[in-house]
Amino acid sequence: MRIPLIAGNWKMNLHLKEAQALASEIAGSGGVAGTELVVCPPAVYLSAVIQSVGRSPIAVGAQNCWSESNGAFTGEISTSMLIDLGCEYVILGHSERRQLMDETDQSVNGKLKAALRARLIPIVCVGETLEQREAEETSQVVRTQMKGSLAGITSEQAANTVIAYEPVWAIGTGRTATPGQAQEVHADLRKWLAEQYNPTVSGTIRILYGGSVKPDNAAELMGQADIDGALVGGASLKADSFLGIAR
Repeated sequence: MRIPLIAGNWKMNLHLKEAQALASEIAGSGGVAGTELVVCPPAVYLSAVIQSVGRSPIAVGAQNCWSESNGAFTGEISTSMLIDLGCEYVILGHSERRQLMDETDQSVNGKLKAALRARLIPIVCVGETLEQREAEETSQVVRTQMKGSLAGITSEQAANTVIAYEPVWAIGTGRTATPGQAQEVHADLRKWLAEQYNPTVSGTIRILYGGSVKPDNAAELMGQADIDGALVGGASLKADSFLGIAR
């Protein structure tokens, strides 16, 4: 039984008091029965948000990490530092980082291995551009990203990993993949996981959809057989919309 997961990626938004207030409001809701909720604030507010969610069922994740445990890596954050703060999740390979920070499948793979060693739950992002979709290359693109990002990952490690399918053309654009389009890719990802590992792992891993998810389209998206939750961007910056998606 895959427990639905709704993760809020706050990206580079909010300031301290806003982040604390949002985290407190979400935590004050008590969560949503049968659904796991995660908030991922900017790194500088992780500690404050962890304090704000307190003993509530809301988990906190980071938006990125580094592949090495320590050393001369100015500006980076290690997985042990995230664990030290109380993080449970970390987002890896988001399309914005792949496009703007030149992250590759290889670099995502290094971070994934570091996260798994630290017992963080990684959310590994994959997705195609509009040009790639129109060229009917979606399956090839996401399978290549999966192969590179999960290289050397064992079945046991894969089972503790979350995948997020985020079509680049639907992130922050207001455009959303239709439930059918999203389900088709999710089913293909699950098929790849079964081929790469085994049907048990494929049936265990949660695959989230991300790309302009809102309360008014969440139910239909989450109703698809292979969509296990959402990685939410803009709609996660307000408690009512984030919780509305989860509900």
